[in-house]
Amino acid sequence: MGNKVTYTSEDHLITRQARVEKAFLEEFAKGNYTIDTPYVVENPYLINPLCALVMFTTPEEVTPTVIVCGKRFARENLSHTFAPAKEHKLPVLGLYEDFANKIVISLSDGTETTLTITTGKLPTDVCRCQNIITSADYLQDNFMFLTPAGKNLPTAYDYKGDIRWLLTVNTMFDIKRAANGNVLTGSSRFCRMPYNATGLVEIDMLGKHYKEYRLPGNYHHDQFEMENGNLLILTQDFTRDTVEDMCVLVDRNSGEILRKWDYKEVLPQDVGGSGSQDAHDWFHNNSVWYDKKTNSISLSGRHQDIIINLDYDTGKLNWMLGDPEDWPQELVDKYFFTPVGDVDNFDWQYEQHACLITPEGDIMCFDNGQYRSKSKKKYIKNSENFSRGVRYRIDTDKMEIEQVWQYGKERGQKFFSPYICNVEYYADGHYMIHSGGIGFKDGFAADSLGPFLDESDPSVELRSITVEEKDGIVLYELETEGNFYRAEKLPIYHDGNNITFGPGQLLGDLDVTPEFDTIPDAEEVAEQPDSWHNFIIEEDEDRLVFHGKFERGTLVMLCLEGPVKSHNYYISTSAVWHLAMCSGAFLEADDRDVKLNVSKKGLSKGKLAVKLIINDKKYDTGVSILI
Repeated sequence: MGNKVTYTSEDHLITRQARVEKAFLEEFAKGNYTIDTPYVVENPYLINPLCALVMFTTPEEVTPTVIVCGKRFARENLSHTFAPAKEHKLPVLGLYEDFANKIVISLSDGTETTLTITTGKLPTDVCRCQNIITSADYLQDNFMFLTPAGKNLPTAYDYKGDIRWLLTVNTMFDIKRAANGNVLTGSSRFCRMPYNATGLVEIDMLGKHYKEYRLPGNYHHDQFEMENGNLLILTQDFTRDTVEDMCVLVDRNSGEILRKWDYKEVLPQDVGGSGSQDAHDWFHNNSVWYDKKTNSISLSGRHQDIIINLDYDTGKLNWMLGDPEDWPQELVDKYFFTPVGDVDNFDWQYEQHACLITPEGDIMCFDNGQYRSKSKKKYIKNSENFSRGVRYRIDTDKMEIEQVWQYGKERGQKFFSPYICNVEYYADGHYMIHSGGIGFKDGFAADSLGPFLDESDPSVELRSITVEEKDGIVLYELETEGNFYRAEKLPIYHDGNNITFGPGQLLGDLDVTPEFDTIPDAEEVAEQPDSWHNFIIEEDEDRLVFHGKFERGTLVMLCLEGPVKSHNYYISTSAVWHLAMCSGAFLEADDRDVKLNVSKKGLSKGKLAVKLIINDKKYDTGVSILI
């Protein structure tokens, strides 16, 4: 028996960033920093080791330009010009790792200085570029940003495949640039298995968190910024027995939920299922897209092999795009499309991701192709299958559909991703296709999804391939280690987007974690749990996360005992098999490791002693939480 309960308490990243920002701004204000002797803060917001903040003052208002010099020649230089000012706080972005980076700062009055910022090595488990085909002239100042699908990290690669941006926290799912130049992506904070994060975060390229939009149903997969700045965010209602089947509209400034779309109101849950469907995750919504021309939202449902389109105002169903097999005839007749054109080369999409509507009104998505049939008798092995980007032209008057473009079928299993991935539309005929969930075992497409493959096995390889094609010609291809959820090509600097100083905001609310009414009889003992359980308590400003290892079938309950009221939470130790795993960030290597998130919302005020029931004994962990 060992005294092995570990307790950690850490402020939210927004609070920690506000603290360090306040410190470096105060230091800057005390000094007389000029362009010749600027104040340089490396990794100013703690989570981006490939950036810095350079600060100085000038007697007169001047326009500064920052140049991050390329490793090899001037064509690789990355430059950005900022607004004129007397006080200059300049983000330096896109540094090379483990390198003495040469930074040139020039002013509009002709003054110029050169700095050297030496970076360290990145973490050993970052995913490296394996192969890249493109040119500096094509990619220009853009980087390819990849968001993780496992325990890898958000990473951006330049035209040579060098890593030029990386966050050391695992922000997940889609990454999209907002109109103000910041990016929107998922929080790195665990909330519920298998991959639900507390909410959506708005960050800049330095890694500063401006806002976190917490949701009672958490955040997963995707979001869309509306023209007025409000946000469509994918979520769910944890008070019922289904998941990933709701979308909410969130106020950009307050975090308030303005309205909801519940797919159960428009779709049956027991028909049209894909090979990965179960009753709990019947729809598996992995993308949302708003189309202004038709005032509608399109939603990708992986576990029904369909893309649905809803009227934005009424929420009523407009159409359904997918294989009509196994759907009720009355729905097929009213909402499904009939293929026309070159029907011999027409393929429906299966377990698709990332639908979008082009300016021409066509529908694009990444057709994962998992199983590639609605009938189990016709399922295709992964090693014989294909994934692709596809574009469909629809006629909603005639309810006809024509396949007008695809890329990937010709590459077979080498491009096959049974999960995740996306497409991007740049212009008519110019697209990006990201196959981010490629997994091989013994040289063939693996039967399991990437998060369930053992990367330490020498017969296993995880890969991500991102392609850009224009008018049938491949102009870009990036292959990396690991699986990545989505890809987004972005310039690291954004015109007119200087950093905004001041504390970030934690908006919205988590839900009240459900408690358990029946408390089993258990003998209170003085000792702590055996060290084998590896019991860890993590606390931050709005929640607690409990980790422990237990044999399957063990009775486990977490008890927070206060002077007036106690809170008790059942911890399931039953084996769980997830048919879908779009991010393995929260998975543990040992399936006996479990974790439970407890929101502080609803907890009674005062000191709560943390105790743990394991079978017939109640242990005092020695830890207390002050609410």
